[in-house]
Amino acid sequence: MSTFDPSEQVSFLADDAGTVVTWNPPCAALFGVAAPDAVGRDAAGLLGASSWPDLLQAGATHVDLPAPAQRAASIALAAQLDAIGVPRGYSVTVTPASCALSEAERIGATALRDVVDLLPGTFYILNPEGRILMWNHNLERLCEMMPEEIAQANAFELLDPRDQPEAMEKSQRLFESNTEVEMEVDYVARSGRETPMLLRGARIECNGGQYLFGMGIDISKRRERERQMNLYKRALDAASNGVIIAHDAGPDNLIEYVNPAFERITGYGADEVIGRDSRFMASPGHDEDERRRMRQALDEHRSVHVVLRNLRKNGELFWNDLHITPVHDDNGQVTHFVGILIDVTASKERADHLEHEVNHDSLTGLANRTLLWDRLDHAVHLAQRHQTLVAAVLIDLDNFKTINDTFGHDAGDAVLKVVARRLQATVRDSDTVARMSGDEFVMVLVDQPSLRYTLRMVERVRRALIMPVAFGGSEIPVGASLGVAAFPHDGHAPAELLRAADMAMYRAKDNGGGVHFFSSEMRSASEARAALAGSMKSALEDDELFLLFQPRMDARSGKVRGFEALLRWRHPEHGVMLPAAFLGEAEESGQIVEIGNWVLDRACAFARELRHAGYTALPVAVNVSHREYSRPTFIAGIAERMSRYGLPPGSIEIEIPEADLIRNPGLGRDLAAQLRDVGAMLSIDQFGRGISDLNFLQQLSVRQVKLSKLAVHNIANHGRGGSLAKALIDIGRNLDITVVGEAVETEAQVEFLRSHGCDQMQGQWFSEPLSAEAARHLLGQRQHGA
Repeated sequence: MSTFDPSEQVSFLADDAGTVVTWNPPCAALFGVAAPDAVGRDAAGLLGASSWPDLLQAGATHVDLPAPAQRAASIALAAQLDAIGVPRGYSVTVTPASCALSEAERIGATALRDVVDLLPGTFYILNPEGRILMWNHNLERLCEMMPEEIAQANAFELLDPRDQPEAMEKSQRLFESNTEVEMEVDYVARSGRETPMLLRGARIECNGGQYLFGMGIDISKRRERERQMNLYKRALDAASNGVIIAHDAGPDNLIEYVNPAFERITGYGADEVIGRDSRFMASPGHDEDERRRMRQALDEHRSVHVVLRNLRKNGELFWNDLHITPVHDDNGQVTHFVGILIDVTASKERADHLEHEVNHDSLTGLANRTLLWDRLDHAVHLAQRHQTLVAAVLIDLDNFKTINDTFGHDAGDAVLKVVARRLQATVRDSDTVARMSGDEFVMVLVDQPSLRYTLRMVERVRRALIMPVAFGGSEIPVGASLGVAAFPHDGHAPAELLRAADMAMYRAKDNGGGVHFFSSEMRSASEARAALAGSMKSALEDDELFLLFQPRMDARSGKVRGFEALLRWRHPEHGVMLPAAFLGEAEESGQIVEIGNWVLDRACAFARELRHAGYTALPVAVNVSHREYSRPTFIAGIAERMSRYGLPPGSIEIEIPEADLIRNPGLGRDLAAQLRDVGAMLSIDQFGRGISDLNFLQQLSVRQVKLSKLAVHNIANHGRGGSLAKALIDIGRNLDITVVGEAVETEAQVEFLRSHGCDQMQGQWFSEPLSAEAARHLLGQRQHGA
């Protein structure tokens, strides 16, 4: 058993090889080995160390002493120098753990080399020249170098060349002024692998010398996170949409970041908005509901999508499509909000423009038919709720076609624009003015206290419209027919109201213009016209239409020179109806085109029958309306029929009133030329009824005109009643045009026309309109008997 006294110092001497040279009594007591037996023994074995060189390198360390001491101890070695300073062995001091050292003292006595390899990063000790005096294994692994290589290396040579100058400069400054060093560098391993490290070091005084004690921490993961963050930031900076990050700070959400797109969109720099709540950009009085919804979502830490109007720095209003998303921390708490801001001003303006285009007339800017129905429906709905009156006013310009034909379509467009402005100027902001089509307008007058009040408003409109419109140095006369219908008296639905206003407008037009209010009598007349239009649809299918043919006689010889096809309708209820009773309705409804095609087919068939009967020079005349001959397919239809029925040129005459052709001279010239090309003849009907243009007649190169019925009926036995007929006949003869007197009913008319050089005549005096069979019978009598 050991008789060791802990209060005694345990020390012995060992030579350079680690062999015990001297041995004091406390050593013998601690180790249980007497001096004669201890001298010459291996000191490392007595101390329980792995080897003597390891002890020398550590300088001081902790060991577990073997038996019989069998306890922990601290060992310190001190070199023993001779007279000239050469090491001549080592003094070894052993302090058993049972000695009265504090825990801090025992830890402080731990050898540095025992600690450095346990550090998580690199450890190194440098002298002022950068020589590495001590290091741990982490530095060896980092640099992929052996210990002897590191011992020969300069610390700065292990770094990336780009980092070396800064590292050397900071190291020098550390030794000169004892400033702490901190920097980030890249270590370059033997394989070329680069490892980013954070280095920190300080100057240490040791045994009269100065050294740099430093450590390095691998920051690869931090660098990768920073790289990702930089990538994210560059992405945010490059984004075309604005990005805003705000801190969740209760009632205010203070901005912490905005990207360049936000600055571009709003006009505010980052330094002007960071630290402020974004509400400072709000446009006062706009989008209050959207802003309340957004604020509620922020208070509840929810995502939200809103579209707001904000103000740019220059005061300009812009539309902001904003998506806001909460950001949670590691504990799941909302700390920030991220907003994605999209400037949708341009798309909003485009949408508003498109909506305006869809709902407004492109020429006048007024509401179009679509918006009119919506406004009228809304007005009727409110009137039902509030028990008020709504007036619908339908306005049709008088003689607008004449304006287009006389002054041109540019003038017509100018008139429509002026009329639109005048209509808008006469009504209130709550009322609606719309352009239905062509020269037809509609006004919706809401909250009418009485029909008398409505009459005053409409009369003001009428007076504004009758003022002429200046265009191209001319004053264009303007007039209008206005029809008024009121809810609930004249209709309970928008469609009923407009139909009633339309009927009133037509009554006004029939009476020469002005203002007419709807009445129940108009509805009856309208219903009668509707019934007529309905029964007209079945007239062709049920073979109720038929043609009669009135002969046209030579004024000298009395021979038949042609026939005029006259339409009749054998109505199942009203009997045989003349064209005047139904063609007006057919013209308005568009059924005139189908009826006209039927008439042309029957007239061509009759002309073919005449040819087959041997009458080869008797043309058949057909009256056509503007709606028919203005169709693009009209001429082609004439040509196709003449070919199908085998008719030579001159077999068919197309009769058009003179006034219709003069109203549209260009169309008249084209029509005359095209008819000649396909072998049909143009005959001018109602010659002299209005203003005649002799130069225009020459341009048309017509070969036949028919005197107006008025000119023929004015012929009397005595006086100047035939002066108009005589003048017209003289014009025809001077232009070398065949003149036909129609509606001839008296002998006096016959004698007058014949004596003044009229070429042909037709009317009841010669023959009433005949069926095809009766016409052939007449030819048998007249042509052979004459």
